[in-house]
Amino acid sequence: MKLLGLKFGRDKAPAAPPPADTQLREAGAFFAAEEYEAAIAVWLPLAQGGNAEAQHGVALCLMQGLGTPADQQAGAKWLLAAAVEGHAQAQRDLAEAYLKGEGVPQSDVDAELWYRRAAEQGDAAAQDMLSWLRANEDGRKPDYAESLTWARAAADQGIAASMTRIGLFHHNALGVGRDSDVAIAWWRKAAALGDPDGQAMLGAAHHIGQGVPQDRVKAYAWLMRARWGGSKLAERFLSPVYATLSPGEIEAGKDLARRLPEAEVGS
Repeated sequence: MKLLGLKFGRDKAPAAPPPADTQLREAGAFFAAEEYEAAIAVWLPLAQGGNAEAQHGVALCLMQGLGTPADQQAGAKWLLAAAVEGHAQAQRDLAEAYLKGEGVPQSDVDAELWYRRAAEQGDAAAQDMLSWLRANEDGRKPDYAESLTWARAAADQGIAASMTRIGLFHHNALGVGRDSDVAIAWWRKAAALGDPDGQAMLGAAHHIGQGVPQDRVKAYAWLMRARWGGSKLAERFLSPVYATLSPGEIEAGKDLARRLPEAEVGS
């Protein structure tokens, strides 16, 4: 204490900050509760100290304008800092930034580089995107074999879009032999998980009777379900299928579509 300008006793040392893991959990809880300013207040000192997870958190807020004015260039810098430290989700998000040209110059080459680094760490979404890039090269010959390898890795982790892509490779003999039965099996898995393009391909297969019995009502139902999910593939097949149906079959197809994929699993 102080008395007449003289100090007696000892000042208490400032309390040590909580461990980084505790602070990260606190920031994550703030973020989940949409208390973004509070999350940034916890993340920023950690990020400035080199913590990759905190750097990624700050980057997300800057990229999306959450709790702070949007600044994609600053966000991309924090993504790069975390990505260099090996943070897989930051690597994937940085790849997406390069793919879209958000905060960094658009570059498919840099996007592929960072998707690959995240994919090699086992990030399923990055594996799916790397598979997509290797099958859809712009200006380079697609590498279907490598695309298939990454699609299988992502599918093993439950990524439905990769399951649909594997089915397409088997259907079109891209990097593998043509096999309608294998294609259908993958499209069934993808459709059951809600992938709109997988649902569209399953509907198209039912329309022509390839790999499955021809069933115009089921074809229409799957294509409707796919269109509701935003599949552009579905639009390609819907009109030809619709033209073959009676009014009663159209209503039956709509009813079935509302019950898919549960009705398919139970059949």
